[in-house]
Amino acid sequence: MERKDEIIRMQNEIMQGLIKQRMQLIGEDLWGRPVEEKEAEKEEKAAPQLPVAAAEGKMEEKMEAAPEEPKAEEKTETIEELKAELHGYIGLDAIKEEVDSLINWIEICKLRKEHDLPTPDLSLHMVFSGNPGTGKTMIARLMARIYKCLGVLSKGHLVEVDRSGLVAGYVGQTAIKTAEVIEKAKGGVLFIDEAYALTNRDGEDFGQEAVDTILKAMEDNRDDLVVIVAGYIELMQEFIHSNPGLESRFNRFLHFPDYSLEEMKKIFLMRCENSGYTLEETAMEALEEIILRESKDIKGFGNARGIRNLFEKAIAAQADRLAESEEEITRETLMRLTAEDLKNGCPAEENKE
Repeated sequence: MERKDEIIRMQNEIMQGLIKQRMQLIGEDLWGRPVEEKEAEKEEKAAPQLPVAAAEGKMEEKMEAAPEEPKAEEKTETIEELKAELHGYIGLDAIKEEVDSLINWIEICKLRKEHDLPTPDLSLHMVFSGNPGTGKTMIARLMARIYKCLGVLSKGHLVEVDRSGLVAGYVGQTAIKTAEVIEKAKGGVLFIDEAYALTNRDGEDFGQEAVDTILKAMEDNRDDLVVIVAGYIELMQEFIHSNPGLESRFNRFLHFPDYSLEEMKKIFLMRCENSGYTLEETAMEALEEIILRESKDIKGFGNARGIRNLFEKAIAAQADRLAESEEEITRETLMRLTAEDLKNGCPAEENKE
C-alpha cells in the first residue's frame, strides 16, 4: 500500500509540474511576460548583494512601509482569441459555424447602430439540445465570455443551475429562490440544465412558478442577462412549446451531436497529453474497442464525460500495476499507459467479477 501511495504522489508531482509549465508557456505566448516582472528581474540582478542581517533589516522596513498592493488588472480578451479557443475544441463543427454566424450578426448590428441605422432586437437567449457530455456547458461558458467581449454583457460569468436550484417546496418560496439565482446571474449567462424538468411534472408543482419568474427577469433585464436552457432534444422541444412566453423568447436552437469514435479517441489522447501521460501504440486498439463497446449506450456513457471516466480509471489501474511491480519506477514508467491499464480500468462485462 505504501508503494502505491508513493507512486500516486510521484504521478501528482509530475502532473502538477507539467500543468504549471504548460499554463506559464500559454500565458507568455498569449500576453508575454509582464513588463513589471521583467524590470524587477533586471533590478534584482543589478542590485548589490547585502549581508544577510542587513538584507533582513531592509526587508522589515519595506514590509512596514509598503502600501497595500493593487489588484492585478483583469486581462481583456479579444474576439479573435475567443474564436481561436472555440475552433480549438474537438468536433462541434456545426456549433462552431452557428457561433461564428452569431458573432458576425452582433458585430454588424453594432456597426449599423453606430451609423444610426435601424437594428433588430437582439434575442440572444438560446436552447442547447443534446446528450450528456457533448459540450453544452463548455460552450455556454464560452458564450458568456463572447457576449462580454462584444459588449452585450457587463460581466460575462456563468451561473449554472438545474431544477433543484430554482424550485422550493412551498408556495411563494420558489419565486424568491429563483430571483436570488437571477440576481447572481445578472451581467452574465444563466445556464439551466435539464430545463424540461421545470414543466414536465404532473399535479401541484412549483416549476411553473420558476419559469414565470425567469420570463419576467428576461424581459426586465434584457440588456444585461442571457438565459441558456439545455437538455435532451425531444424534451427540450416539449419544454419550449409548453409556454407561449418561452416560444417567443427562445429562437436560437443549437443541437450538440454525439462525438464520433475518432473524436473521442482525440479527446482521450488530449487528456493524456494535458496530464503528463503517454499511450502506448499497442494500446490504441484496446482504446477503440472499449469506446465502441461502452458507447453503444451513448446516453449512459456520456460522450466526453465517459472518456474522462475511462481516463481516470486507466490511471488508477496503472497505479495498481506499478504498485505490484518490482521494476524501477521512473518518469517514463509513471507516464506510460498500457493496453493492460485500459482493460483493467474498464473491463468487459464478462470479465467483471
